[in-house]
Amino acid sequence: MVTVKTGLEVFLESPQSWVKGQRLGLLCNPASVDFRLVHARHRIASAVPGQLTALYSPQHGFFAEKQDNMIESGDRLDPATGLPIFSLYGETRIPTPAMLDPIDTLLVDLQDVGTRVYTFIYTLSHCMEAARQLGKRIVVLDRPNPIGGRMEGNLLKPECASFVGRYPIPMRHGLTIGELALLFNTQFKIGCELEVVAMRGWNRNMTYEQTGLPWVAPSPNLPTPASTLVYPGQVLWEATNISEGRGTTQPFELFGAPFIEPDALLEKIDKEYRSGAALRPVAFEPTSNKWAGQLCQGFQIHVTDPEAYRPYTLSLAIYQAIFQMYEKCFGYKQPPYEYEYERLPMDLIIGDPEIRRAIENGVPLCTLAQAWSSALSTYRRQAERIGLYETD
Repeated sequence: MVTVKTGLEVFLESPQSWVKGQRLGLLCNPASVDFRLVHARHRIASAVPGQLTALYSPQHGFFAEKQDNMIESGDRLDPATGLPIFSLYGETRIPTPAMLDPIDTLLVDLQDVGTRVYTFIYTLSHCMEAARQLGKRIVVLDRPNPIGGRMEGNLLKPECASFVGRYPIPMRHGLTIGELALLFNTQFKIGCELEVVAMRGWNRNMTYEQTGLPWVAPSPNLPTPASTLVYPGQVLWEATNISEGRGTTQPFELFGAPFIEPDALLEKIDKEYRSGAALRPVAFEPTSNKWAGQLCQGFQIHVTDPEAYRPYTLSLAIYQAIFQMYEKCFGYKQPPYEYEYERLPMDLIIGDPEIRRAIENGVPLCTLAQAWSSALSTYRRQAERIGLYETD
């Protein structure tokens, strides 16, 4: 049973007076659906005939057809509506004046996944900056954070800013995309004309399954809510020669490499960091990406208690254990990564090169967590000031 109404549903239920006469754009992808799986562009075009004038797509393309990082999508016409689709992950990641010229207000209906490095939130931030400069309005139709309201990890350092991290927020940011828009607009001073259409019935302790909403993959390698739960930690493997499960049916839930010995590795990982999760030894052969066609050994992460599970901490612990046990076989991905051609991808993902060095030098994770706890507490206070939802 559906217990949550998304911002899209609330917007369609009671459109506000400002909508009349406005030329509307919609930043969306396949996950932009109502509870019956009807796409937002069809619902909006039906609700305000003739006012939806342009569509915009984030990374992975309008149909989420592009598999990996730095695989661009082009502008096109939507075959269903005939509207132009402007790609914000193609020749540019920043909307140009020409792209926004057909509209007065940009509606944003994107499913974020609660992790700092997921690029949809930075596409939104670029749109907000462009809207401020060009006198356009941004209206975010809010959606659940599928991994809830918990916050975890270090804050991004300014020297690590990139398209996988523009602002000092933790890896697991604990906010909805609408709340992040408010944070960007106030705390980080974008200052555009912004409205957030809040959900009804959602609280921060909900699992995605408890919302009753259908899950549509916002990108090809996050096929289920379970994959989003592990993503805040497992995304680290993108910056290494460890397979993050791309080329399998369970990306990010699976990870491994030909040189890993699962039983020996498991003994190296402190049980404290495995709280809320079970690491099940597996073998798999990716059909594409790293180690394609080769037998990898590793684990599948099964989340047994979402409240106790700390995805970022666990994956950092695994990373440290692999580095110590297999230093001669382990390797870092070299640039480019998300249009950064000089800085190490692992530093961009972690958001602080000192943490990478500490991991390599065997600094205990509890020491690292203590070091970032003060900044995380400051972020929590910032987030509380703009929060739209309760913790049940």
